[in-house]
Amino acid sequence: MPQHILLNPGPVNVSPRVQQALLRGDLCHREEEFSDLLVAIRAKLLQAFAPSGYTAVPVTGSGTLAVEAMVSSALPEGKKLLVINNGVYGERMLHMAEAHRIPAVELRYDWTERPALGQIESTLRADPAIDAVALVHHETTTGLLNLVTEVGAITRRTGRLLLLDAVSSLAAEDLDLIRDGVDLCACTANKCVQGLPGVSFVLVRTDAMAAMQHYPRRSLYLHLPLHWEAQEKRSIPFTPSVQTWYALDAALDELLEETVTKRVKRHYTAAQLLRDGFARLGLKALLPAAHQSNTLTSLLLPEGMTYPRIHDGLKERGFVIYEGQGRLQTGIFRVANMGHLTLDDFRRFLAALEEVLR
Repeated sequence: MPQHILLNPGPVNVSPRVQQALLRGDLCHREEEFSDLLVAIRAKLLQAFAPSGYTAVPVTGSGTLAVEAMVSSALPEGKKLLVINNGVYGERMLHMAEAHRIPAVELRYDWTERPALGQIESTLRADPAIDAVALVHHETTTGLLNLVTEVGAITRRTGRLLLLDAVSSLAAEDLDLIRDGVDLCACTANKCVQGLPGVSFVLVRTDAMAAMQHYPRRSLYLHLPLHWEAQEKRSIPFTPSVQTWYALDAALDELLEETVTKRVKRHYTAAQLLRDGFARLGLKALLPAAHQSNTLTSLLLPEGMTYPRIHDGLKERGFVIYEGQGRLQTGIFRVANMGHLTLDDFRRFLAALEEVLR
C-alpha cells in the first residue's frame, strides 16, 4: 500500500521502532513474559503522566472503550454524572452514561464555545446528587481546547470527581493530573502517545480506585476494578492484543526519551507553522487562536471548493486530511499534526495544499 502522511486525528504515523515492535513474536498472555510487559507498561505510563498518587489500567480496545470504562465504573449507585457537552465526544459520554443507566445532567454548549464555568459550579452546588463531572479536554470535533484546570478547581471546591477524556490531548497539551484535579483520565495509544490502535488506558487516582471497588458492576469487560485487581497481581482478565501492547511499550520508551514537555512543545511548534501557512493561503480558522489545541486546526472550506476535491487532491500527493463531523461536515475540513512527523513533512503538506487550492 502507498504510504501517506496522516493528518487525521488518529490513527497516526508511527516510528519504525514502534512498527518493529510488532515483530517481537507471538506470546501467550498467561506467561511471565507478558506479565513483565504489563508491569513495564503500567510503570511507564505513571512515569510519563502521573508519578505519584495514581494507578494505570491499560485495556485492549480503542480510546472510546477507555472512556466508556471510565464513565461506567466511576459512580456509585444512584448518583448523577454532569456531562459537559460542546462537541461530538461530549455527546458520546452522555450516551455512555445513558447506556449504563447512570443518571446524567447535561450542560450543552455550541461546538465553538467553551463551557461557562459559573454555570458548572452553580449546577453542582444546586444538586448534591451529582457525584462527578465528565469533560472532554480536546474536542477534536472542532479542535477546541476546554479549560480543564479551571473545571478541576471547581470539582475540588465542590467535592466532586473529574472524569477527563484526554484521548487526543495527553502528551500534546499542558496537562498535570494533580495540579488540574483530574481523578480519572482516559487516553489511547494511537494519537499523541504515538502507538498503534488497539490498546488504551485509564489513569485513576488511587483513592478513587479504592472506592470504585465497592460500586456496582455495570459491565463485565468495561469494569475498571476488575482489570485493576488482575493487573495488581501481574495478570489480566481477558485476552489482550499482545502485539499492540508491544507497540505501546516501544512508544512509551520513545516518549520518555523525548520527554512529555518536549513533545508538547513539538506539537505546539508544528501547529504554529501550519497556521501561519494557512493564513498565507487565505484560509480561515473556525476557532479563535486562543481556543485552539496544539494538534488540530479546523478550517472553513473556501468558496467554491468541496471537501472531496481537497481531500482527493491531497491524497494523490501523499497526504490524508479529515472532514468535519455532524452539522459541520459540509462546511469545514480538519488538519491534525499528531504522530511521528517532522516540520519538513508539514512544509511539504502546505506546498501540496497550495497546489490543490489553485
